[in-house]
Amino acid sequence: MNKRIAAPHRYALPATLVVSLTLGACSNMDQRQQDTAKGAGIGAIAGAVIGAAVDGKSGAAKGAVIGGAAGAIGGNIWSRKMEEKRRAMEQATQGTGIDVSRTADNQLKLNIPSDAGFDVGRSAIKPSLRTVLDSFSSGLGNDHNTRIRVIGHTDSTGSDSINNPLSLDRAQSVRDYLAGKGVSPTRVETVGRGSHEPVADNGSEAGRAQNRRVEIFLREPEQQG
Repeated sequence: MNKRIAAPHRYALPATLVVSLTLGACSNMDQRQQDTAKGAGIGAIAGAVIGAAVDGKSGAAKGAVIGGAAGAIGGNIWSRKMEEKRRAMEQATQGTGIDVSRTADNQLKLNIPSDAGFDVGRSAIKPSLRTVLDSFSSGLGNDHNTRIRVIGHTDSTGSDSINNPLSLDRAQSVRDYLAGKGVSPTRVETVGRGSHEPVADNGSEAGRAQNRRVEIFLREPEQQG
């Protein structure tokens, strides 16, 4: 009794067509919807191929459905809550010089030039940054799942004995301010990197200005590494 195993490629083509149509429609979706759709499409192909290899045409159909559902879950790793937070922070930071972005590993990132948040050589938060942090902390006090990481950086002017404590003090000032807005300090990790992680050339004033910064990362449990 030699049961013939169906060639997987016979059933992969329809699934591929579905994915092509799905990805074509992504231009009308927000980022969260795009991730879900892409994950579903990729899962459908994998499920169809595996199902066909095991149980022929009927297995391909079942596999595509199961794979699509699993892919949709896996692809939807940027939640609606995170997308709403990103949009709110983009509005709150308009005209401040603060950059809001989504990282490759699905964290919300605020890149705050020190000139936008702190006076030279100081760790006290400027009023302009307080307004941004008010918006950032909104809703986080009751959301105990998200985690926050604050990283302080300086340029290469001065010694490590000055820069390292200053970068950490600035990160901790952000943590303390958020704590005053109801965000538990235990949810906020603070790090001071001094001048050791530049993003630009310290040989120019423009480069040093980019290196003087505080970065705030917001993540959900699924994105913890």
